[in-house]
Amino acid sequence: MAKRKVSSPSREEGGGEARHDLRLVRAIRRIIRAIDIDSRQLAARHEITGPQLLCLITAVERGPVTAKEIADQVHVSPSTVVGILDRLEGKGLVERERDTRDRRLVFVTATAAGTKLVRQTPYPLQDTLARALEQMSPQDREQTTRAVEHLVDVLGASDEEPDPLTDVNTIGKLKADARHRTSPRK
Repeated sequence: MAKRKVSSPSREEGGGEARHDLRLVRAIRRIIRAIDIDSRQLAARHEITGPQLLCLITAVERGPVTAKEIADQVHVSPSTVVGILDRLEGKGLVERERDTRDRRLVFVTATAAGTKLVRQTPYPLQDTLARALEQMSPQDREQTTRAVEHLVDVLGASDEEPDPLTDVNTIGKLKADARHRTSPRK
């Protein structure tokens, strides 16, 4: 009869010191997944993704705004915002206009349709979070907010512009370029 290997409980399961790093990474991944699901639901129901809605909300709330200012507000690279603005402009939700004094500056303004969409489109994940926070005591809300903000600082996820080599869109473009270069020519 073969010996059965008995495994000891992992540290994460309570067999020793908890692996807080793994627990936090798993929690962050679950949050990312919830954000992704929320964005897909928005796209299916309202034909706008989460990132598009965030950029549109910024244009509505801040009036004429540059792509760089939108990028700073939604924490993505300016090149990512340009692609998002192209799609929003194609849908008639924003307009871009060059500054009359400095032609290098381009201002983004939400159209009436864009403003209407922002007012009518629920943002389920944010609404869920807002309701959950309302159920907490003011001290728990503050503690939770500070803990998440501290985690952002610890991870180095500051408000600085993303590194082009780690930006999601740049990585995708690099992979597509590599596939294109290695594909056989006909």
